[in-house]
Amino acid sequence: MKISIRKISEITGFSPATVSNALNHKRGVNKETAEQILKTAEELGYHAGERIRRIRFVIFRRNGLIIDDSPFHPAVIEGVEKQAKLMGLETLFCYVDVSDPGYGMQIREILSDEESAVVLLGTEMMEEDFEPYTHAQNKIILLDGWSDRYFFDSVLISNTDSAAKAVEYLVERGHKEIGYIRGDFRIQAFKYREIGYRRVMDAHGLPVNPEFIPTVGTRVETAYEGMKKYLEGKPSLPSAFFADNDTIAIGAMQALKESGYDIPEDVSIIGFDNISYGAVSDPPLTTINVYKHEMGATAVRELLYSIENQSRIKTKIQVCTDFVERGSVRRI
Repeated sequence: MKISIRKISEITGFSPATVSNALNHKRGVNKETAEQILKTAEELGYHAGERIRRIRFVIFRRNGLIIDDSPFHPAVIEGVEKQAKLMGLETLFCYVDVSDPGYGMQIREILSDEESAVVLLGTEMMEEDFEPYTHAQNKIILLDGWSDRYFFDSVLISNTDSAAKAVEYLVERGHKEIGYIRGDFRIQAFKYREIGYRRVMDAHGLPVNPEFIPTVGTRVETAYEGMKKYLEGKPSLPSAFFADNDTIAIGAMQALKESGYDIPEDVSIIGFDNISYGAVSDPPLTTINVYKHEMGATAVRELLYSIENQSRIKTKIQVCTDFVERGSVRRI
């Protein structure tokens, strides 16, 4: 039977972090405690060589259009680092850029380090990017990403259901013409959010009007520019928009206001992610709150649990969200 850190913790009464530090001969554990833990581990047949030494947090970059300026990802990173520290592990941060000439060599080095476990931030990953990671010699978990072709342990946002919740909120407030502001870089999260939008529209028999679906950039300035260009065509507007995320929503709101539209009296809008700026935007942005720290922490816990229990089962964990009602939606 595989002896885990958790099992030793239960028997000795010391925290998993203390047990991990003692087994890895790290500072901060007094001599008597360390001796007791090591003795128990030896009696149980625990082999220190089975234990990883560090977490490698690998941040995948395709073009930076999502991760470079997003306030979402630093919170996820902080969650990973704090949880790893609690479990007695250091965190090594690695940026990999698919356009870098040395990309292939870099990921081979990362994925062959058997003393590390990998948390892979897959926000910007496309389907064609996943194949090299299937050859990892170490344990890997995918964070904020998902492959339809390959199986990975994954922790991601409940994108479809959360987007559906936002659109359902608009319907409940009397909106029948609901548009969708889509980011032009179609990451997996956006694709699944669009499915949620269309699911609710279909369920209520509401038409999805292509004229109500502007495509804009994924940074505040490019979302603003894209929305301005859309509005220059003098389109008829829906009474409400659901946007792929808060960054896009905030840029679009500014363009709408500069074009003479009042929010929410003329047009209501809902974002996604609950970034801090949305709370002080004008008006404050109604949105979907994502548990960013918890996603990072969950990824680390699941990764270590899988290693300690030699699990061969791949699991997909969808982290649920909360709805945040503010001032950018009116009731009809």
